[in-house]
Amino acid sequence: MRITYQTKGTCSRQIDIEVEEGVVKDVVFTGGCHGNTQGIGALVKGMKCEDVISRLSGIRCKAKPTSCPDQLARALSQIDNR
Repeated sequence: MRITYQTKGTCSRQIDIEVEEGVVKDVVFTGGCHGNTQGIGALVKGMKCEDVISRLSGIRCKAKPTSCPDQLARALSQIDNR
């Protein structure tokens, strides 16, 4: 399954995600801090969605109530609930 998630409250604008049988296959951020978002994508490849959600949910960016990792967790939560 492939989805495009429109982020809210972060420098990145969207996240393109591919998930297969509950495992993250690919993550590409549009916008944001390029090196950091590439790193996040590389680190979560091959992880179970539930593990990514558990680790990244609630991470904040400075005074913002969310972050790029938190937005990824929110996107994966939507997939998990389908």
